[in-house]
Amino acid sequence: MKAVVFHGVGDIRLEDRPEPTLKNSTDAIVKITASAICGTDLHFVRGTVPGLKKGTILGHEGVGVIEEIGEDVRNLSVGDRVVIPSTIACGYCSYCRAGYYSQCDNANPHGAQSGTSFYGGPEQTGPFDGLQAEKARVPFASVNLYKLPDDITDDQAILLSDIFPTAYFGADMANIKPGHSVTIFGCGPVGQLAIASAKAMQAGRIFAVSSRPDRLEAARRQGAEVINYEKEDPVEKILELTGGIGTDSAIDAVGVDAKCPHNHGDENSDFEREQKEAAPEQNPDGELWQPGDAPSQAIRWAINSLAKAGTLSIIGVYPPNFETFPIGLAMNRNLTIRMGNCPHRKYIPLLIPLVRSGALDTAGVLTKDEDMPSIIDAYKEFDKRESGWLKAEITL
Repeated sequence: MKAVVFHGVGDIRLEDRPEPTLKNSTDAIVKITASAICGTDLHFVRGTVPGLKKGTILGHEGVGVIEEIGEDVRNLSVGDRVVIPSTIACGYCSYCRAGYYSQCDNANPHGAQSGTSFYGGPEQTGPFDGLQAEKARVPFASVNLYKLPDDITDDQAILLSDIFPTAYFGADMANIKPGHSVTIFGCGPVGQLAIASAKAMQAGRIFAVSSRPDRLEAARRQGAEVINYEKEDPVEKILELTGGIGTDSAIDAVGVDAKCPHNHGDENSDFEREQKEAAPEQNPDGELWQPGDAPSQAIRWAINSLAKAGTLSIIGVYPPNFETFPIGLAMNRNLTIRMGNCPHRKYIPLLIPLVRSGALDTAGVLTKDEDMPSIIDAYKEFDKRESGWLKAEITL
């Protein structure tokens, strides 16, 4: 089968791989009909999140049709059309039962303290081969597959695999109450869906911070008050527009790529340059940095623009070796900080009715539809953040 395989920083290839097989009685094999490229995939390609093993199949977003199931998969059938939650869970440990599927005690083969498992991730997450392939093995399939209604399209469903639950999770953690103000840092696909989620939670005012005109315009169309950080200081402008108070909540939808000096968060590196330099120790501007040597600009802006006793929600991805955080600023403002990997399986059942009813419109997020043979080129264009490249779906 065809799959996107990681070979090193800046080096991914579309190549033939053996088809997956059942390993356990709780597994399923899914024929993938749609996958997608995520900003997290770009973290691995750039080297800003280390630890990916050579030979790992990339991708953690998938929709497909069940082709084979183990004897202990009792709630699904061959032929069912399903969405695959990005994080992997057993469904029966105390964390899964409490809804913390992304902190499952049993999914990660390295043990209960090893953290979140997901498809196409670094060695410490399993590793599990990813979903940018023609077929995939899904462990604990009774929990890690969710049957789709017939009237949910693949275009809608692929967003339910990862970025929509992640965005809603971010808004949920931000403690948004009716009338609250919220700032969202990063207007990529997760940021756009965080705006939609904040609207659904009846936020009074939503500020959106980025530098890409097309992304800011997409945020404006949703009713967000947009701020281009290349033209004005976002902290100063937010304070000015809120009477010097700041916003009740803030969401970091950027992550580690906002940390490097001279780097602009959700408007990052050039894939071609990464291919040429292929140096894990270099940031996307080619300058040397050590993990944890600089605070995230998005987090610093968020802390300074929050109202006293406000809430910061962090859903942007940071690797375990990222250790720099402006804790003094946060502590002295009595801020609440909540963060984590999304427990996708918790939110998918909630979001499906909202998508079916049209209460949450995701139509503007998916802007590119590429076929499998063109996926490497799609990675390059998505990485450049060219106008029109908000979210790329891969159809198989």
